[in-house]
Amino acid sequence: MRYPYHIGRLTLLLLLTISLGACQTLGSAGLITSSVTMELTPEAASSIASDMVGRLAEQVGPGTNTIKLRTDGSVFGQALEASLRGWGYAVVTDQKADPADTVPLAYVIDSYEGSVLARLSTPALDLTRMYQLGAAGATPTSPLSVMQRGTGHP
Repeated sequence: MRYPYHIGRLTLLLLLTISLGACQTLGSAGLITSSVTMELTPEAASSIASDMVGRLAEQVGPGTNTIKLRTDGSVFGQALEASLRGWGYAVVTDQKADPADTVPLAYVIDSYEGSVLARLSTPALDLTRMYQLGAAGATPTSPLSVMQRGTGHP
């Protein structure tokens, strides 16, 4: 009578494995789609963008690459583009660019348990951090999470 017990454990293990594999999938284009699912003030968007681009520069060097950014027209997308340019990165948005000369960058801004979850992604790197919104903008409330993948681009 131990047979049903093993089937249940096997099914649970299989479901867990599939769900973890799905977490690692970047989609058909190899990069997440930029999205902002919550409203940010211009001050908060600028605070988060400045901090995240500063952390990106720590990982790949300031102004070392041309960034291909597909913005969604949000306040954060505009603040991110301005911050990238401020750090010396060349930024292309809608133009056709040689993929060998650019690093695609995507972002996600989402609410999570009363805080803001910010994520910047390239094909080789994900940076994630939590922020608390305040009157003067946004303040980091978590350490920076850095996930590196084994590709050649930063």
